Amino acid sequence: MKRIVTWLLAGCVSAIAWAQMPAAEHPLTVDEIIAKNATARGGEEAWRQIRTMLWTGHVESANAPTPNAPFVLALRRPSSTRFEITAMSQRIVRIFDGREGWKIRPSSGGAPDVQAYAPAEVRFARDEQVIDGPLLDHAAKGITVALDGMEAIEGKNAYRLNVTLPSGAHRHVWVDAATFLDIRYDREAPTLSRTPVIVEVTYRDFREVDGLQVPFVIESSVAGAAKKDRLVLERVSMNPPLDEGMFIKPAIPGRHATVAVGVSGMPALRPAP
Repeated sequence: MKRIVTWLLAGCVSAIAWAQMPAAEHPLTVDEIIAKNATARGGEEAWRQIRTMLWTGHVESANAPTPNAPFVLALRRPSSTRFEITAMSQRIVRIFDGREGWKIRPSSGGAPDVQAYAPAEVRFARDEQVIDGPLLDHAAKGITVALDGMEAIEGKNAYRLNVTLPSGAHRHVWVDAATFLDIRYDREAPTLSRTPVIVEVTYRDFREVDGLQVPFVIESSVAGAAKKDRLVLERVSMNPPLDEGMFIKPAIPGRHATVAVGVSGMPALRPAP
């Protein structure tokens, strides 16, 4: 009975949200919402021209050993990523080349400890739309999108879209009904216990970078949790030249490694000659 009451209440809230929407000539379709979202973010064609991105900033987290830990995130189409974060003078790196991933962290032996992504981490990384998200060019990516309805997100009316990825994974994306910028999305994330959890990601502080709208504050937390991690961007570079070596398999455990300077002063682990 309690579950039925919860469903009924959820339906009432959704109906109220729809009733509070400004009058329109006709309800928007999914395609119209996605088109308006693309325009609000700077335009489909402009995003298609972005092949690489580089984010620098810091992480604010109650779970971090040090506050304001600096990070660098390199992104390359279609799905390559390199994330580096420095805490307590130690660098932790995560690399994904589009097929495989590796985690690098300091070890007591001097050489970095390199571990391959677990299968769940590989599936998660493959599902990420690293440059422009799941809505832009969704059909070409094999992604289907359906309109679930309307919800109030932090006092803002938002379209709730149900997104199905080629892998079969499901996500929800909320698009602001006034600005048509993304407000939030949720996703399943792997955990050490192997029981996935739902993570909510909220976008804030959109700024224009080379004509494109980019959120400079990205909050994430397990759904329902009070404490949130904040990714605070300080600089965003569009189409920087990224070294191919930044996304390849790192040094084999047991071999010595040296630190070379990569793009824009970004450190990169390289095998010693």
